[in-house]
Amino acid sequence: MTLSLPRIAAALALAAACVAASVALGSRETVATLDYTVLDGSKHTTAQWQGQVVVVNFWATSCAACVKEMPQLVETYQKYRGQGLEFLAVAMRGDPPAFMVDYAQAHRLPFPVAIDHLGTIAKGFGDTAVTPTTFVINKRGEVVKRYVGEPDFGQLERLIAQLLAEA
Repeated sequence: MTLSLPRIAAALALAAACVAASVALGSRETVATLDYTVLDGSKHTTAQWQGQVVVVNFWATSCAACVKEMPQLVETYQKYRGQGLEFLAVAMRGDPPAFMVDYAQAHRLPFPVAIDHLGTIAKGFGDTAVTPTTFVINKRGEVVKRYVGEPDFGQLERLIAQLLAEA
């Protein structure tokens, strides 16, 4: 396939947007209070996250990058959960719920998975539409980092360790 100048420009613009979206957010936004239900049927709220470091990952089974990064997300969660890390995987609207349930069970995801049927959780996180998108939230409930696309896992783990160490 021959790449035309417009295609190259579009690819560069997309790459720049991903890099810009992954930089630390200058003004920290507090996470909105949202109610959600996870695959086991239990109901939760983002208000429960106060005082905890939380990673929220928006993903879909139809997203190749999401499926590729999931083992590293699981590894990161397992490494830090004993230190207080919480995690929520949000299945995006449009991904068939049966696919999510099957994936979560087959891969034994160790963290809660919420299916965002109505897009409510995505709207509460700045109308998130791109998968994968990962948010890191500090103990004060502030979004300190947003990754669009696969995160740099070394950088993500350093940030998590730093936030967990904060009083």
